[in-house]
Amino acid sequence: MKPCHRPPAPFLLLLPLLAACAGTPQASPPKAPAPAPAPAVTVLPEAQRDVHSFARPEEVSVEHLVLDLSVDFTRKQLAGRASLRLKNHLGASRVILDTRDLDVRRVTLDDGKTEARFKLGDEQKFLGRPLEIEIAPGTTWVNVDYTTKPQAAALQWLTPEQAGSPHPFLYTQSQAILARTWVPCQDTPGVRMTYEATIHAPRELMAVMSAENPTQKSADGVYRFKMPQRIPSYLLALSVGDLAFRPLGSNSGVYALPTVVERAAWELADTPKMIDAAEKLYGPYKWGRYDILVLPASYPYGGMENPRLTFATPTILAGDRSLVSLVAHELAHSWSGNLVTNATWNDFWLNEGFTTYFEGRIMEAVYGRPYSDMLAVLGRQDLEDVLKELGPDSPDTRLYLTLEARDPDDGMTDVAYEKGALFLRTLEQNIGREKFDRFLRTYFETFAFQSMDTAHFVPYLKQQLLGGDESLAQKLQTDAWIYSPGIPANAPQPRSEAFVSVDQAVQGFTAGTAAAQLATTGWSTHHWLHFIRNLPAQLDAQKMADLDAAFHFSDSGNSEILSAWLMKVIDSKYEPAYPALERFLTTVGRRKFLRPLYMEMAKTPEGAEMALRIYEKARPGYHSVSQGTLDEILGWRG
Repeated sequence: MKPCHRPPAPFLLLLPLLAACAGTPQASPPKAPAPAPAPAVTVLPEAQRDVHSFARPEEVSVEHLVLDLSVDFTRKQLAGRASLRLKNHLGASRVILDTRDLDVRRVTLDDGKTEARFKLGDEQKFLGRPLEIEIAPGTTWVNVDYTTKPQAAALQWLTPEQAGSPHPFLYTQSQAILARTWVPCQDTPGVRMTYEATIHAPRELMAVMSAENPTQKSADGVYRFKMPQRIPSYLLALSVGDLAFRPLGSNSGVYALPTVVERAAWELADTPKMIDAAEKLYGPYKWGRYDILVLPASYPYGGMENPRLTFATPTILAGDRSLVSLVAHELAHSWSGNLVTNATWNDFWLNEGFTTYFEGRIMEAVYGRPYSDMLAVLGRQDLEDVLKELGPDSPDTRLYLTLEARDPDDGMTDVAYEKGALFLRTLEQNIGREKFDRFLRTYFETFAFQSMDTAHFVPYLKQQLLGGDESLAQKLQTDAWIYSPGIPANAPQPRSEAFVSVDQAVQGFTAGTAAAQLATTGWSTHHWLHFIRNLPAQLDAQKMADLDAAFHFSDSGNSEILSAWLMKVIDSKYEPAYPALERFLTTVGRRKFLRPLYMEMAKTPEGAEMALRIYEKARPGYHSVSQGTLDEILGWRG
């Protein structure tokens, strides 16, 4: 077991962590939404510092943020002031903030009038520029007056046409290191802060944030927000649009465009059941409310776990509640990720592996074991696909990553999600569910509102779950799971009885049975995904037509089924479905779907030509996160 390090900055900052590594019991935090006493900054040794931030929080850290911003759709900019309350640990004469594409106009100190000397460092690719501000040891506040630029990567400014609304729409995406493109901050998950904000929006629109939110539009367009719990910068979030709200339960609801909100409320009706299931598993929900914002189609992710307000893709609105595992995933982040946060992006698996495991447990509790078994099998298929793409020996197939000099987005593959969850399922099956659940619940309580890195988690795991038994740790291959590429041999192979009939249907169709004669009555989205994924890699036009005529895949309103089918369309060069492919790529912005489809098209000259033609049309409607990924795949130069 590796010893805990002695931090270079104030010793008290890591007392809970040091005590835990030594096996000392910790008191449970309060059940109320207010945060437990906890350090605002996780101090890492030099070798483990966050390589994706210019900040030096071991010298001076940000404790609280106050935003006062005006939203200008015409100029596509936010303008105003960010005031940051500091804690000077070492009597330092400077504070360093992360910025990227910000026009910094003026910096003042405590009284808001005393000018501060500042300088912006050199631009570095995807990291932006450090903002170094001179302070005195007793300085409490720095105030930065600034505007964002239209190309700010976190902000997507949608025209009414792009938003599907009579009005324009704005939303942010701060993860992983894009908060610095709209707020000067210490943009590292190792620093946590509370915040409050005043947002001045057009009167006909509503503003919402990852904070305490309104449920109705204000008469003057001014909205005030508070986030009393400490959060890392990547969980800062803002959206402004023509929004309506519908309650789902006593502490949950959904926001969406007026034309979408009723459908969204029906689709997400089981959210209160998921909250109850999650609390029974791993302790009280500590964030007050759990609401969901369904965004326009350009949103690049399935969901983003912004505390109190999950941002979600409209592609989950399948019409049959079959894709709500995404809500279970984002809700689970309220414990794994938001409550206990990866200290750096190299430790991303500590967020996503735990959350994916927790998601499965929520789905099992609400919908039953057969349902969660199907999700586990599909997740293993996703993992096998990414291993095939990256190569089983690729360092990017390790749980603990090395992302120095790389955009952390490069590490956000299914490895962190699915290999991480598979590791936890391995532990559960070997240790026993009851004991493993106690361990996880204690882990979330002990490190609530703190950040965790892999170097500290591993000894904590070995001591608290394995009882310090190094031979057991070796038997379970814990270090291999975390630090080595590929999948260890002791990984469990998930199985689903529900997929037996699907496998039989695949065999029958491959052997010549007509699609319409297959026994598919009662199949869910998961059955159909397993069916499509396990068809032969390439099918002739006759078989593709038979499938489409029987099951109408090309016209499916279910984005998961349609995207899986379109992969088969590309592989089989089934031209009758090319219009459906183009329609999908020009109306959906979720990177999970776009990336594999464009990659598959780019494998052949004729496919690459089609991909570029479609991309030229679709690109303006994609978020910068999706654009960056697809530009590289297609060699786009614009």
